[in-house]
Amino acid sequence: MRRLGGDGMYGTAAVAGPFAVPGLSTILGQARVTAWCRARYEPGQARARGQTAMGLAFVPLLLATAVSVPESESGIGLWLLAAVPPALGALLLAIGTMIAYLFEMDTVVRPSGIRLVATHYGLYNTICGIGTTVGNRGTRAALDAARAAGMSVLPWISLSAPVPLCAGALYGLHRTGRLAVPSASAPHPATV
Repeated sequence: MRRLGGDGMYGTAAVAGPFAVPGLSTILGQARVTAWCRARYEPGQARARGQTAMGLAFVPLLLATAVSVPESESGIGLWLLAAVPPALGALLLAIGTMIAYLFEMDTVVRPSGIRLVATHYGLYNTICGIGTTVGNRGTRAALDAARAAGMSVLPWISLSAPVPLCAGALYGLHRTGRLAVPSASAPHPATV
């Protein structure tokens, strides 16, 4: 974004967008999106759809990377190329998170049998934190290496490619009942 938007006001605005868009969209839409999904989908279906939206978040960046920008290009067109794809990607990531996250949190708590809930959340968040750190560092290294090799599009393809597999796996778990909410009358697996 800085490379295309520059170091001045345009570059700063281009960098700020992907941080502002998901925050504002989550504040304004989380409750509505969750209610809408809860009325239409079972938890496994919502998680698969959310995963798909999160994966599609990389597509605008992939497409923007594939566009060649002439060295003489400047102005609003270059700024839009710097700002819009990351902001759109951030919006898709936020929408996917809004769709899947609360259903995911239910899945984290379910095996606890309503015991040691904080421990389950803590373990989940620790694993997510490690994954995020490793993923961010690896992605940054891949972006730098791909740019240096003249293949800037490759990391975005690599980030988008597993999406159908992940969403399909979640949907498969849903279809086989592994993500189903246990009925109140059935004993919880943790207590059996």
